Amino acid sequence: MTRGKQSFLGGAALLTVTMLVTKAIGALYKIPLGNLLDEQGMNYFYAAYNIYNLLLMVSTAGLPLALSRLVSQAEALGWVNRRRRIVSVAFWLFLLLGLLSSGLMFFLAGDLAGWMHNTRAEDAIRVLSPAVLCVCLVSVIRGYTQGMGDMRPTAASEVIESASKLVVGLGLAWWLLRQGYPSHIAAAGAIAGVTAGVILSLLALTVWTLTHLSRDRGRDDPGQSRDILRQLLAIGVPITVGSVSLSVINLLDQSITMGILQNTWGLTEPEAAGLYGTYSYAGNLFALPAAFIYPLTISLIPAIGAALARGDRSAAGRHTAAAFRLTALLALPAGVGLSVLARPILELLYPAKGAATLEAAAYHLEILGVGSIFVCLMALSNGILQAYGRERVPLWTLLAGGGLKIALNYLMISNPDYGIRGLPVSTLCCYALITVLNLMAIARYVPERPDYFRIFSRPGLAALGMGAAAWWLHRLLADLLPGGLATLLAVALAAVIYAGAALLLGAVGREEAMALPGGERLVRWLRLK
Repeated sequence: MTRGKQSFLGGAALLTVTMLVTKAIGALYKIPLGNLLDEQGMNYFYAAYNIYNLLLMVSTAGLPLALSRLVSQAEALGWVNRRRRIVSVAFWLFLLLGLLSSGLMFFLAGDLAGWMHNTRAEDAIRVLSPAVLCVCLVSVIRGYTQGMGDMRPTAASEVIESASKLVVGLGLAWWLLRQGYPSHIAAAGAIAGVTAGVILSLLALTVWTLTHLSRDRGRDDPGQSRDILRQLLAIGVPITVGSVSLSVINLLDQSITMGILQNTWGLTEPEAAGLYGTYSYAGNLFALPAAFIYPLTISLIPAIGAALARGDRSAAGRHTAAAFRLTALLALPAGVGLSVLARPILELLYPAKGAATLEAAAYHLEILGVGSIFVCLMALSNGILQAYGRERVPLWTLLAGGGLKIALNYLMISNPDYGIRGLPVSTLCCYALITVLNLMAIARYVPERPDYFRIFSRPGLAALGMGAAAWWLHRLLADLLPGGLATLLAVALAAVIYAGAALLLGAVGREEAMALPGGERLVRWLRLK
């Protein structure tokens, strides 16, 4: 394939811009969907999606990162034939995993729905099953191109996937509801958009691969397939188990909550589904900030892997520190903003929902907003530990956080003083524990360990000032302007205030600015060094 390498932060910047586009498209998908489906329909949608996500993690979580890392190391050492053999072994492995996972999801859809205490989610689970196989094959191409330092195919395919999901998913859900079908059928139609998006993404990447094939032949020994398979599994399995642990936690989260609401509180399945559906409105926004951190980890792992393969520990340390600084700059204001403006944001996004639903969802988001900061730091710290060959550490920290979450779920949701209001508290505690343990591990294992106080203190102060300003501005503007306009203006002004405070406090340097859209122009304008 032709090479289109970018620097670590250049690749991260491209994927961040792509993430902005895909999240904008995703907002056009999930927000209207949340207004289109009722709380029960959203619950069935997420029941299917959580099962899909678990099987997806089993199939693709660690192995694409392992593939990316092995390819980047082979490329750094000029091993052309070895690189080609790595991709071949990965393809057959991913194909097998995809077939097994898709078959499991399709043929056991009814059993999986029953275990989730969501029997009406069966159709949605079955409709989503082909997507697992397609994502496995997509992951081979993305893992290879990311290892080569070329993030363009990943970026383009993600936009295609998101746009297709929007058109097909929303269109089908709207049509099914217009035809009088119940909410669980409409949820299946909505989630069919995910399957359609992944299929089209696979087709686009296949065309790209066939048109960018390189005929170069190296003189290096490609190695034995079984040795490459052993390497892929040695790197990928611990990462996969860690990622699967997180997906299992999310799956158990919904299953345990639905079970307690029905068995302890005596609610019917539709009543329990309605309560969990309300939580999902906050959950949509809770996951949003971390989506902008994953591009960093995708670009970071091969960059650190290549630096370590060359024996350049200094470069690996610089990549790590830059990623931490950029994450702090993005995650802290996002989390504070979601927490401070929880109710106005939900009113803006879900105007069709009643006051009681919005009030309950706002309580969840006020807590989850803070939790989103820890999710961002967890995602980055997992990637750093994996890049340095400490794949098992995130597994143990995830298990510790997951164990705490499950225990708190049973204690709090069963308690009459909390009920489902304990769910966001357990989520916050889970990710906070994982993050603290990961940061301790990085301080121990990474030679060029980051200065955490220096990384977080300045953007933290800027974010707190922004949060206070956002709260005050919204109260002021709400008396002068319509609700939605007041919220948008308060968010925009708060962003400007944060940017100014971050610059005044010296939280933004040249490297961080270069990773943002229009970075070169920003560096020149601000005269950053």
